[in-house]
Amino acid sequence: MTSPSSAATPARPALIWTALILVYVLWGSTYLGIRVVVESLPSLGSAAARFGTAALVLAVVLRLRRGPGALRVDRRQLGSAALVGVLLLAGGNGLVVLAESGPPGVAVPSGIAALLVATVPLLVVLLRTVSGDRPPGWTFAGVTLGFLGLVLLVLPRGGSGAVPVVGALTVVAAATCWSVGSFLSNRLRMPADPFVATVYEMLAGAVVLVVLALARGELRGFSPGQVTTRSWLALAYLTVAGSLVAFTAYVWLLAHAPISLASTYAYVNPVVAVALGALLVAEPITGQVLFGGAVIVAGVALVVTTERPRRTAGRGAVTVPSRR
Repeated sequence: MTSPSSAATPARPALIWTALILVYVLWGSTYLGIRVVVESLPSLGSAAARFGTAALVLAVVLRLRRGPGALRVDRRQLGSAALVGVLLLAGGNGLVVLAESGPPGVAVPSGIAALLVATVPLLVVLLRTVSGDRPPGWTFAGVTLGFLGLVLLVLPRGGSGAVPVVGALTVVAAATCWSVGSFLSNRLRMPADPFVATVYEMLAGAVVLVVLALARGELRGFSPGQVTTRSWLALAYLTVAGSLVAFTAYVWLLAHAPISLASTYAYVNPVVAVALGALLVAEPITGQVLFGGAVIVAGVALVVTTERPRRTAGRGAVTVPSRR
């Protein structure tokens, strides 16, 4: 979840760039991490384990550092955080995990998934428009450009490099859930502390993911002994690097750097994901992927840069959500 924050506290450029690089690389690598996890772990069950573990670790840290009342919230704040968590993590992340699961030709490559998820800021602009807000004209130009890139990316074509249409639509549904959750997070009465809000979001998302995993029969006959070492390591990586380290760096950035700078991860992550997928697991990079992806990234960049004068995220600002 993004947190409304401004760059009120100055920080050394070296620290800002260190945090940016962590967010760029770690969040960009989570798509590949998901692909490795689902090789031998249940799809939604592994996502539930990731977020549940991260939530408990973060809760313990907050309790130890701030005392018994660190996690205290009222019912309305708890309900809002739970709703946002279900949309972001069970809907957004869970559907991405499902889309990346399955054999070649069915599963969406990690780099393609990252490019499709990069449309989230564009979807948020549309939600703002429906709610009565009027973004600048250049913002709409960026949205149009981004969705043109989306069409180019998933346009049916022959060959082994074709993007699975069902999987691509699943990722688009995930991006829609993430967009709605991000949009609501700035309009609901959330816990004031973003770390506390994250604990309840991740817990709610984990609970729903467990229920869905059970409903799909993912855990029926599951044996930990069947899980490969690389899937366990990937799950640990996602939990620590994606859900704890990178998110902490992003929250720190929101307090020490302009929101426009922190939000650049939205069009850097897909580049990292595509590169890692190609280098480490030989995911195909076709001309159509490069062209469609470049158009999407250009559209997102135009949206983010158009919103630069608005340094705080609120009802009139674009919400660029964070990966966990």
